[in-house]
Amino acid sequence: MVSDTREEEFVAADELLTDVGGTLPAKVLSTPGMIMVMEWCCARLAREHLPEGTPTVGFEVCIKHVGAAPEGAECTVRATLRDLIDGRRLRFDVEVLQGDRTIGVGTHERRVLRR
Repeated sequence: MVSDTREEEFVAADELLTDVGGTLPAKVLSTPGMIMVMEWCCARLAREHLPEGTPTVGFEVCIKHVGAAPEGAECTVRATLRDLIDGRRLRFDVEVLQGDRTIGVGTHERRVLRR
């Protein structure tokens, strides 16, 4: 069954973290790490709406990083497909949550690659 929303659980760890060059007292989920999990979730959701083996690439992100998730935090990334335009352009709403707290929110767009 195809869904318009996909959620994935992840832990703020390893390459997803930063201490901003040692300027923070502890490591937290980085903005690039957060965007990476958002894009990953969107790409997986896109596969549910496209023919098998159809590749997509991200071409736009508009994200606000509004809260800190400390190292080891259990988080949820959620992607909701808002539009599929001409079978080629996909628009998503995205967010990352730690429990009920919003860590990041925004939009992401992907495009189907033609072969």
